[in-house]
Amino acid sequence: MKIERDGYMKGQISKIFKSKKLIINDYLISVARDKELNLEEFLVLVYLDNNYNDSLDIELMSKVLDMDTSIVMESFNNLTIKNLVSLDSVKDIDSKVVEKVNLEGLYSLIYDDLNNEYSEEKTIDIYKTFERELGRTISSKETEIIDGWLNTGTPEELILGALREAIYNGAPRFRYIDQIIYEWEKKGFKTMDDVSNYMKNSRSEIEKDEKTVKKEQDILEFDWINNDN
Repeated sequence: MKIERDGYMKGQISKIFKSKKLIINDYLISVARDKELNLEEFLVLVYLDNNYNDSLDIELMSKVLDMDTSIVMESFNNLTIKNLVSLDSVKDIDSKVVEKVNLEGLYSLIYDDLNNEYSEEKTIDIYKTFERELGRTISSKETEIIDGWLNTGTPEELILGALREAIYNGAPRFRYIDQIIYEWEKKGFKTMDDVSNYMKNSRSEIEKDEKTVKKEQDILEFDWINNDN
């Protein structure tokens, strides 16, 4: 009897591990927390995320998840209410209208989370960059000034460019950096390329003016009387 039981158990374990494996990533767990999904809703969402053919097969889902079909359907409806999934009517290769599961709501939510994380990382980086460039820890007041620039829409690129410009000019002070930013924004600069192009054009104008002045000076100083040419 023990041998038969062991054989049966091994067969069942083998069957379990050969069955379809549902992959759960960290972002799905995060979404489940944010949207306060119950266990059934979470399992249905995980299944749909692993379902590559986009079809909605309630019977199969019920079998795989070991859930009653009514619970599966209720969970799916709740996910649509929470804007995580939707059903789209599309035509298949035979021009027959079929319903496909759309997970754009879920993916949009994950994208927004990733975008927020990226923005937070960039904001943290700008403080570290200031400290590295200035060679010291910035104060809470200076942190507020940086926040003020960011909150009023000043591009991070311009802020860091103004910082390096101030250091280059030997005046690494926040008041001076603020003045640089003010002048740049007044001229409509959005990127450091704008600043660079303006500087190049200004330099060209200065060189042109200098050549004009030199030419005029040469004309004034030319010895017209004693020159035989």
